[in-house]
Amino acid sequence: MIRFAVDECFLGAILVAASEQGVCAIFLGDDPDALVRNLQDRFPRARLIGADAEFKHWVAKVVGFVEAPHVGLNLPLDVRGTAFQQRVWQALRAIPAGTTVTYTELTERIGAPKSARAVAGACAANTLAVAIPCHRVVRIDGGLSGYRWGVERKRALLEREAVAFGRDEVRGDWEGGSTDEIPTWVLLPLSGTFMVA
Repeated sequence: MIRFAVDECFLGAILVAASEQGVCAIFLGDDPDALVRNLQDRFPRARLIGADAEFKHWVAKVVGFVEAPHVGLNLPLDVRGTAFQQRVWQALRAIPAGTTVTYTELTERIGAPKSARAVAGACAANTLAVAIPCHRVVRIDGGLSGYRWGVERKRALLEREAVAFGRDEVRGDWEGGSTDEIPTWVLLPLSGTFMVA
């Protein structure tokens, strides 16, 4: 069983879905019906249930985090992916809001310096928009490249984070090195409650 709801945020439509373990999908788009179809495709065997009052509170937290990234997101997540994808997603969660890293920097930080395409693939496979912040990864020249939810949404998220954290521009000032240097709270299992900022 997966509970879900579709709402609106400054980026357009947003779908939030959760399994018994936690939030398993955050989709962004223009067409709410297309987001629901994507959810059905992602979880073809699941029984999809519309939101109840408790779940609407979760949706409000996600929308609030998109609108005001400085508030953080404290919800349990149910993250599904390969071991490599999970390594990438853990490293992404360690990038502070308002900063960016390049794909090359990210590959070095996960200890796989020749895996830029695989890292880009892991970013594209991420179904938890904003909770796992793939939007904080940029090209080596600092330019914006592909984002599952659209490059304009990526730009809008980065700009909103820069403003929320008092930065004139988004810059890559994450001091982390390898995954050994990622704070321990980030290396906890991806299933469970944690704070995203």
